[in-house]
Amino acid sequence: MTKRIIIVGAGHNGLVCAAYLARAGREVLVLEANAQVGGAAVTRTFAPGYQVPAVAHLLYGFDPAIERELQLRQHGFTDAKSRVLTVALNPDGAPLVHDGREVVSGLSHAEDRQAFTDFMHKMRRLAALLKRQHGRTPPQLTWASWRDAWPLVRLALQMRLLGRADMRELLRMITMPMHDVLEESFAGDLLKGALAVDAVLGTKLGPRSGNTVLNFLHRYTGASAPRVPVGGMGAVSESLASAARAAGVQIRLGARVAAINIESGRATGVTLASGEVIAASTVVSGADPKTTFERLVGLQYLEAELARRIHHMRCEGTAAKLHVALRALPQFKGVDAALVGERLLIAPSALYVDEAFNPAKYGEYSTDPIVEISIPSIADPTLAPAGHHVLSAIVQYAPAHLNGGWEAQRAAFEARVLAVLERYAPGFGSHIVATELLTPADLETQFGLRGGHWHHGELTLDQYLTLRPVPGLGHYATPVQALYLCGAGCHPGGGVMGRAGRNAARVVLQGGVS
Repeated sequence: MTKRIIIVGAGHNGLVCAAYLARAGREVLVLEANAQVGGAAVTRTFAPGYQVPAVAHLLYGFDPAIERELQLRQHGFTDAKSRVLTVALNPDGAPLVHDGREVVSGLSHAEDRQAFTDFMHKMRRLAALLKRQHGRTPPQLTWASWRDAWPLVRLALQMRLLGRADMRELLRMITMPMHDVLEESFAGDLLKGALAVDAVLGTKLGPRSGNTVLNFLHRYTGASAPRVPVGGMGAVSESLASAARAAGVQIRLGARVAAINIESGRATGVTLASGEVIAASTVVSGADPKTTFERLVGLQYLEAELARRIHHMRCEGTAAKLHVALRALPQFKGVDAALVGERLLIAPSALYVDEAFNPAKYGEYSTDPIVEISIPSIADPTLAPAGHHVLSAIVQYAPAHLNGGWEAQRAAFEARVLAVLERYAPGFGSHIVATELLTPADLETQFGLRGGHWHHGELTLDQYLTLRPVPGLGHYATPVQALYLCGAGCHPGGGVMGRAGRNAARVVLQGGVS
């Protein structure tokens, strides 16, 4: 029997998993449906001469241990901008600027300056506890020995070591709506709006929804500020692919997996859309859990309760992606030219964010959406022709299951988003060369993200840690022998971090749950 390990999907987690398995001496084959590696972390041409990060556009929390161990700097990974500031655009004046630790400029209430520093210091202390869990297999809730119980005991001890005050704050806030925390902490609307975005971006949650503090903490488990890689996010994936190939991994592009083959309760390989059957001793799926089990494996191979949980896993995306090719750099109201290359936010208050969310509850898109803007061509001019630029914007809220369908309303939504950009950057429309709008439906079709959810599922307490993606699948191994998960639907969740792939490789090498 072949000893080959097949990785389904060449997303960043799949590539990380493959590289570690190959470095341990395993024969690894990665099968990717698309024509380039990276999944949602790719750079592609959307208009002649203009390249843009297709989905993920800022690097927040990539694991430095992976960067170091896989020697990614030797495989082409480097930063175009290593410390991106957050600039909250103000429709009526100067923006607010912060670096994730302190406010740089633009506060309307002086007391918020120290309050922000203290708040972020506290939140980073709490996020550090979550970060320590990211590199580990989640603790088991039941165990047969003290060895199995140790991860849970260790987590409890680390919570206690936070100290009484921080432990109480974590337990108090972890299920709270971010809105309530912001109201008790700050006075300025612009600051509250900017922080509310970090609690909801990429989710089907509003600032008044529970679990948004958890999402905020998850975002801040990474570095102090996001980065812009040279060559866009696709360059990160290409460096991972290069490191994997150097370790002996074979990567086949244009090889869409149609089914994971199961015999006598064990994964035995895959069948491609072409009909080709490839045998393997182990299969590791980087696809989201719903796609893996509902489309590739078949729910009939699972117990009824586990199949029900997977079917009802929440993974409806509400974030769209807008790409704009520009013949000149836009001028945003009140923003100094030196700040245009930073992370720009349109979310002037927490109330604005909440009102943007309201239509999504009922299957409608927001007419005044929140927008996260990056112009990566400022830091990396290779992405556009000389003197021209590309703008990459995440737009929320745009529900995957839009009433009336996206094809009928795509043009109207794009026009609405461009009108919002025009409001904050007068004359913006006159600079446009080309546009591309990717709705959640497009994200599912083009990148295989079920429901268009780029995190492979909501990050809420019932889909977190050992409960992610669902109870019974929290440890990368699955009830199907020799079948494992390694994507963002696993612990620790979404974002271009690579930790799920690294953790999954360790579990595969140990032959099961660690």
